Amino acid sequence: MPEQQPSVGRIVHYVSHGTPIREDGTQEYASECRAAIITETAEHPDADGTVGLAVMNPTGCFFNRGVPHAEDKAAGAPVHPGGTWHWPERV
Repeated sequence: MPEQQPSVGRIVHYVSHGTPIREDGTQEYASECRAAIITETAEHPDADGTVGLAVMNPTGCFFNRGVPHAEDKAAGAPVHPGGTWHWPERV
């Protein structure tokens, strides 16, 4: 399948940052995938996949511009750092 191209209106996953890790190693909110809709794309054809997103959380929505794309794979498992977007996994 050809590589997908981001476009306005497409559904993607946004990875939340989560809350800072406490001294005891716990975290109030872990980094998680959230549903998001692409609201803007970079204008030039050599763009690196940075987009604007409307992110849907259980407690509300937020809007973010300049969100980088992350689809790297390490040891066969996807690696998606907080603050990035990726295509939904096929299930």
